[in-house]
Amino acid sequence: MSLQIYILRRILFVIPLLIGITIVAFLIANAVPADPINANLPQSALNNEELIEAFRVKWGLDKPPLERYLTYLGNLLKGDFGVSIKTRQPIADDIRQFLPATIELATASIILGLVIGISAGVLSAIRQNTFLDYAARVLVLIGVSFPVFMLALIGLTVLHAQLEWVSGPGRLDFIMREPPTVTGFFTVDSLLAGQWKTFQNAVSHLILPSLILGIYVAGIIARVTRSSLLEVMRMDYIRTGRSKGLKERHVVFRHAFSNALIPVVTVIGLSYSNLLAGAVLVESIFAWPGIGRYMFRASTSQDFPAIMGISLLIAFIAVVVNFIVDILYYFIDPRIRVA
Repeated sequence: MSLQIYILRRILFVIPLLIGITIVAFLIANAVPADPINANLPQSALNNEELIEAFRVKWGLDKPPLERYLTYLGNLLKGDFGVSIKTRQPIADDIRQFLPATIELATASIILGLVIGISAGVLSAIRQNTFLDYAARVLVLIGVSFPVFMLALIGLTVLHAQLEWVSGPGRLDFIMREPPTVTGFFTVDSLLAGQWKTFQNAVSHLILPSLILGIYVAGIIARVTRSSLLEVMRMDYIRTGRSKGLKERHVVFRHAFSNALIPVVTVIGLSYSNLLAGAVLVESIFAWPGIGRYMFRASTSQDFPAIMGISLLIAFIAVVVNFIVDILYYFIDPRIRVA
């Protein structure tokens, strides 16, 4: 199968999936039992029927659900996510404001998770039933089972407050000015502007939250890497390679690891899409102005246009990441190319 045909098949599968996502997002946002009127109008206005009716008309609450959905779908096709009830700004502008912070944090976290997780998983597999294997498995278990918010609080208390090794909450110190916006990533924008102190400060603020999320992701990646690599290393062609006198490093990394990558790539894609969906607890603890905090505030205020917009964004991110993972399968697994 050629790469073009493979990609076309994936795209044809994605289109009905995205339409289904819009339906689910609309139903979730409109099926919440709480009333957005009570959540967004002041207490003094709740007895004024004219104000309540004006609110319903303004936000389309007076229309039947099907009409509201079709209107919303039509606006989406034009790139219009609607206007947030809470911020009174276009949701697309809110996304452009908050999404870069989440992407920056998620990318740093997945890089740390990859380095730690794959290293621990490979080391644990090739040194099975040794002290290194048991130590790696204990660390993995701690990373997976320990609550993220507790790791965040411990990190803030020890690494920031007591040892002062890293900076605390926020993306920059209060006395630092934000770099000129180009990409929305403070680390990249400060480098582009030549502001080295701002870059150092942004990296210092990024280290602790990305390390907390990276530890959790590393635990998942390490477990999958270890189990997948052990399964491959028991196969006949690995024993054949060893019997021919190939070096162990060559056997492990050239033959075994490359064939154990498929489940590892899958879990990496899932982990990255989950991070991009917004780590609400970590973003809240570290006052990180990302999409997770924005989603939390929209949910607590019954800001249904923002809830639908962010739900669609999160679903779209997951679809795009899975699409990229599917493309990677084409290059990793030769069985797909000959199917």
